[in-house]
Amino acid sequence: MNIPAIAAVSFLPIVLPICFYVAFTDLRDMLIKNHAVVALAVVFAVVGLFVLPPWSTGWTSGGIGPLAVSLPPYVWQLLHIVVILLLGILLNAAGVMGAGDAKFLAAASPFVWPGDYILVILIFVATTLAAFVTHRMARHTALRRIAPDWESWSRPKQFPLGFPLGGSLAIYLILGTVYGS
Repeated sequence: MNIPAIAAVSFLPIVLPICFYVAFTDLRDMLIKNHAVVALAVVFAVVGLFVLPPWSTGWTSGGIGPLAVSLPPYVWQLLHIVVILLLGILLNAAGVMGAGDAKFLAAASPFVWPGDYILVILIFVATTLAAFVTHRMARHTALRRIAPDWESWSRPKQFPLGFPLGGSLAIYLILGTVYGS
């Protein structure tokens, strides 16, 4: 994995409760709260300054369109927010995902290191399949009585994507603590 283990260890204790909160509120209300998305972005912005201080790390060259640019890794990671938010807006406009899901993806994107993109996609696919099967099965069992008023139970054509999105970010950071560079 390309994520530095020290970064994963530093982010995990703060990000994990946010991931659980996002999964819970999306299951309960079919809504990812804006304050959770903002909190996730702020965690990277603040903790990232200490984990990846732009003034003490080597700069990385990359391209933004036809321009060659050299920036600190911290800034490159922050640029993920802009790119993923624009992509999320397009996917939301196409009806592929909700606006909260798109915002969560954007806020979670700086936590994912280049080189780990395929791994994160695989984690997300596996987590989504497991979450979908679990959610659909639980809807038809006695487990539903634990939370009978959850909005996600009553929307058969929609799925609370915050459930696997939060889980995927948590799993990625957990794996990063063990297998990070």
